[in-house]
Amino acid sequence: MILQFLKALCVSVPVGLTFVDTVGSIAKVDGTSMQPVLNPKPGCSDYVFLNKWAVRNFELHRGDVVSLRSPREPNVHLIKRVIGLEGDVVTTNGYRRSLVDIPPGHCWLEGDHTGHSVDSNSFGPVSTQFVVLFGKWLPHSFFTLILRVCKTVFILRRLEINRMTDDRQSS
Repeated sequence: MILQFLKALCVSVPVGLTFVDTVGSIAKVDGTSMQPVLNPKPGCSDYVFLNKWAVRNFELHRGDVVSLRSPREPNVHLIKRVIGLEGDVVTTNGYRRSLVDIPPGHCWLEGDHTGHSVDSNSFGPVSTQFVVLFGKWLPHSFFTLILRVCKTVFILRRLEINRMTDDRQSS
């Protein structure tokens, strides 16, 4: 019996560690910066699947939730939403410039709870090298799923308005 347990342990531990190291893991989201989509109420915690596989393929899309090392404090991990990718022009909220062109190899990240988030509005465009993991949100209710869809539509609309404004300025 003990021998069978040890054999199972010798197989399952390396398989589990390999999965967590190469495919992904589930992480708890703390804080209010992603409210109301994540952690909608005080004392309520949500979880995201951190997809390490996607990092290898650089499959970063607007609206994705990502985990990153803080550009200011490398030992701190943040969870933010991708607002803009390289080549986009984004409208900022409190950054030193109202419109920012995202340079190659960078992205613009923000928390969903405007004003309660340390994000690109604080430290500017983020090098994609700081992005550690991509998160796939795990919904806990239909209502929060609707909020996520609305937020993604808002992000895309905001980028569309920025592009239209940019086109008018260059004409």
